[in-house]
Amino acid sequence: MKLDTQVLENARVRLEPFTEAHREPLRAACAADPDLWRDLYVISMLGDQFDVHWDRLKREAAAGKTIPFAVIAGGRVCGMSTYIDVDNHHNTVEIGFTYYHPDARGGAVNPAAKHLLLGHAFACGAQRVQFRVDAANARSRAAVLKLGAVQEGILRDDKVTWTGRIRSTVHFSVLAAEWPAVRDGLEARLAAFS
Repeated sequence: MKLDTQVLENARVRLEPFTEAHREPLRAACAADPDLWRDLYVISMLGDQFDVHWDRLKREAAAGKTIPFAVIAGGRVCGMSTYIDVDNHHNTVEIGFTYYHPDARGGAVNPAAKHLLLGHAFACGAQRVQFRVDAANARSRAAVLKLGAVQEGILRDDKVTWTGRIRSTVHFSVLAAEWPAVRDGLEARLAAFS
């Protein structure tokens, strides 16, 4: 697997690797739902913590460990999603650290972005794409299942969030052999938004 950093685009969304031009629009998108950051994320992208984690993601991208994307829909930055552990030698990558502005949830943005990310990962040689979701995040768990991923299990009490809450993590995956059916399901969902 050799994931390259490039713009990914379809009729619904454009995914651009992070640049400084994305910093302030993404900060504004993240600030639109402070309760979500307090309740469900391991880290915070609110206030001064935004710059701390933006800079960390940029350093990890420069080191070849992650590929963070700004998600653009309707001409504006509405969120982010990230390839995690891209230097993995087992042909596996995680799609995670996904956040969308509340206005971008529940429509075509997530399935369109995941269609691009999954398709690119498998085209680059991935054997497995995984997702890890906070067990308390019912909306994200449902969204990952709706993508066509398979739930594999739950790691109990495996993380401590920035607020001190103990989190359990649900693991999901899509395998290369499953991608054609998952792709067809995503394309049917996206066609229904037309």
